[in-house]
Amino acid sequence: MKRGGIKSISELVRASCREEGLETPLNEYRLIKAWSQVLGAAVNNYTKELYIKNQTLYVQLNSSVLRQELMMNRKILVRRLNDYVGAQVIADIVFR
Repeated sequence: MKRGGIKSISELVRASCREEGLETPLNEYRLIKAWSQVLGAAVNNYTKELYIKNQTLYVQLNSSVLRQELMMNRKILVRRLNDYVGAQVIADIVFR
């Protein structure tokens, strides 16, 4: 009996999630949870709602000034959030 390659538990869990179609929802959940860590507590206090639909992160904010500031840095935020999760989860952010 010949042994296959040795794989770590994390590789097996990732492969299992991918096969079951759970990788995308899990990455979306991680990205939403990463919002407060990547942007900080101050921005998180002005955030009312976050959700992802069709690779677009929708963010509802209380402050119009903050909304304009974040809109100018939208591409940087997309890159930072995707890097934090370690996968291409979102392609755009819409601020409301």
